[in-house]
Amino acid sequence: MGSDRDEIYVTPLGTPEPDQVAAFWERCRAGLPGHSPAVPPAWCFGDTVELADELIELVISGAKRATAGAVADFNAANEAIPSVGDLSIVTDGSMRPRALLEVTEIRIGPLSSVDAAFAFDEGEGDRTLEWWLDAHTWFFTRAYARLGLDFHAGIPVVFERFTVRYSED
Repeated sequence: MGSDRDEIYVTPLGTPEPDQVAAFWERCRAGLPGHSPAVPPAWCFGDTVELADELIELVISGAKRATAGAVADFNAANEAIPSVGDLSIVTDGSMRPRALLEVTEIRIGPLSSVDAAFAFDEGEGDRTLEWWLDAHTWFFTRAYARLGLDFHAGIPVVFERFTVRYSED
C-alpha cells in the first residue's frame, strides 16, 4: 500500500486564485449573516492534487468531519494553530474553492494518541484506527522529510474537528 501511494500521489499543488476565493466567500456570506467581510484563509487537504481532490470529495459527501496536521507544518509555514470557531475555505486539487469549514474542536497531542472515533470522523479509507495510523504515518513521514526532521510516533499533531457551513459541487 505505501509504495502505491507514492506512484498515485505525485502532482504538486498550486495556490488558490484570490479572485476565485473572494467570489466563493461572497457566496458563503449570503447564508451567514453577521460574518466579517474579511476573507478566511484558503487551503486544501493533503500535499498533492490527487490527495486534495480525494479528500475534498469526502468533505462534500459528509464522510470527512475531522483532519490532522503536524504542528511542525504549521510552524514551518508560520501559520497559527486553528481555534474553535475559525472559518476557512477549502479547495480541491485545482485550487477551486469548494467548502467553507468551521472548526468545532481542537486537540494537540502526540500522533500515537489518536483514537478510533477520530479515525472514523476523518472519513478516509476503511475508517479504522489501523488504517488511519498507517496512512498518516506515511503522510507525516513524507512531510517531516521535506522539513528535514525525523519522524516518530510522538510527533505533536493538531487533531481538528469541523463542520461544513457551505459547499459547492
